[in-house]
Amino acid sequence: MSDRDRPLLAVLIDADNVPAKHAEAIMREVTTIGEPALRRVYGDWSNDHLKGWKAPIRELGLVAHQETANTRGKNASDIGLVIQAMDILHSRRFDIIVIVSSDSDFTALVNRLREDGVTVIGIGEKKTHDSLRNVYNRFILIENLDGAEPDTPAKASAKVGDALPLFKAAMDKIDTEDEWYNLGQIGQTIQAAHPDFDSRTYGHGKLSALAADLKALETRKTGNRLMVRLKS
Repeated sequence: MSDRDRPLLAVLIDADNVPAKHAEAIMREVTTIGEPALRRVYGDWSNDHLKGWKAPIRELGLVAHQETANTRGKNASDIGLVIQAMDILHSRRFDIIVIVSSDSDFTALVNRLREDGVTVIGIGEKKTHDSLRNVYNRFILIENLDGAEPDTPAKASAKVGDALPLFKAAMDKIDTEDEWYNLGQIGQTIQAAHPDFDSRTYGHGKLSALAADLKALETRKTGNRLMVRLKS
């Protein structure tokens, strides 16, 4: 990242695979990551099923790209988005590319971007295949964005206890002089192994709240750091 305070984002939205009703929540989430300087949405706007995007495009300052399918069975939106992503890659202007889609056809594209050292964040629905989720640096579930504010979960989709094995696996990978672990480092380790990890999936807006709710963990503050350990 350059000398900017916030990373510069290129946000590419596949309208064919993302319901328009989620547009506001998606853009609200994106602004917590960085500055969405480029925000484009791709689709064949002559198609009636994309009419719901008309208001979000206007209200959220999105730039609509017309992608007309000249051949049946070919997704022109996908092709247009891929071309744009490669142009962005070669421009070297942006710190992070955000791809909003549940379409696993973008797996090869994300792999190519990451091979070139680009940070790529994905946003998609639960139906997104693991092959696409796991290739991103980070993957965010649209279903976790329905809260009124960023980091506020609308409804847990997994039990709190289901997160404990992820914490334990992260602890096993971290070298520590005693039994206490830096929670921030645990979060980074989990995210590296599971790009779709999100404390909101377990009903908590922040990792610290999730850790506090795990009965098998004990927490303590050391300066500005939150430390955790397994209860004996």
